[in-house]
Amino acid sequence: MNTTLAYDQFIPTHILFGPGKLNTLGDQPMPGSKALIVISNGTSTRANGYLSRTQEQLTRAGITSEVYDGIEPNPTVDNVNAGAAAARQHQCDFIIALGGGSVMDAAKGIALMATNPGELWDYVPIGTGKAQAPRTKPLPLIAITTTAGTGSETDCSGVITKTDTFEKAFISHPSLFPCLAIVDPELMLSVPPHFTAFQGFDALFHSIEGYIARGANLMSDLCALTAIEQLATHLPRAVRNGNDLEARTRVAFANTLSGLVMCLTLITSEHGMEHALSAYHPNLPHGAGLIIISLAYYRYFIEHHACDDRFIRLAQALGMPEATKPEDFLTALQRLQEACGVAELKMADYGICPCEFGTFVRNARDVMGIMFTSDRIPMSDEDILTIFRDSWK
Repeated sequence: MNTTLAYDQFIPTHILFGPGKLNTLGDQPMPGSKALIVISNGTSTRANGYLSRTQEQLTRAGITSEVYDGIEPNPTVDNVNAGAAAARQHQCDFIIALGGGSVMDAAKGIALMATNPGELWDYVPIGTGKAQAPRTKPLPLIAITTTAGTGSETDCSGVITKTDTFEKAFISHPSLFPCLAIVDPELMLSVPPHFTAFQGFDALFHSIEGYIARGANLMSDLCALTAIEQLATHLPRAVRNGNDLEARTRVAFANTLSGLVMCLTLITSEHGMEHALSAYHPNLPHGAGLIIISLAYYRYFIEHHACDDRFIRLAQALGMPEATKPEDFLTALQRLQEACGVAELKMADYGICPCEFGTFVRNARDVMGIMFTSDRIPMSDEDILTIFRDSWK
């Protein structure tokens, strides 16, 4: 299986996992005395009571707090700058990210820019970023995730969009690991079915990409296969019945494992290609974009026999124990998409035109080129273009 027998693991985040764990926040050691609670610009965090519950726990711990509610679904540099200004204005000494992947990613940028000079893109290591290391330690971060998709609560990276250059890139530094992550599936019961599916497939592809990556290793394989098996069984249940707490818990567990996979190996170019789509079309949910290109993307690697045995094992993990050939993976993936009601997603539904495919190719290569280095076989620009074309419907 070409598994690397050595790996480098540094995942320092204290993880509190399970239903009801938000209720224990007030019992935890706090990294400061005044928190900036970062939430999205939507209404769900307040409407579902998650913000008030978090504030109550902080009050119980003797912590004061302020709220910054300016994070968009695909967070931007402007979102980060405004959040960092709020942290400085209110003299907050730590950050609490309360929300999904966008909030947690943006909160990492806020933690960084609240204490460091210059522009956010000074610290971005790819695209037009200047790849500088933080000069001052970022503010400590507590991540309370309300979704199961990105794994951002357990890694040290955050994806931010620079709107003037259409770069959806990332910041990454060991100092950006959350000191505490609360993964409470009760906070996920309110996620609508389609977003449950989008987020679940994001987690799924983190593990699938990690499993076929050049750097796949003993530990990443263990986490990835377990996550994939959990998602194959429980994601359709969570989509069908959002109040199924066991299904929500197991999907959340799979997402947490998928976050660990990203700390153990570099995921592949599927994510880089999708970032090009949503950089130009921020209304496209990241998970939806991944679903749209997934079958054509993985067909490329199967047709080129990149790792036949791994695709067979993936098909088995996706609930097809009788799988004997790599193509069975595509069948298993298609079945899971159908079971979750996302098999008919279309680029056109999000305003994407085939005339943009050339732009997407250049963007994926220029901004997220590092992810192509994780592929087991090289992909040409024409190959990328073909995958986008084959994904069009």
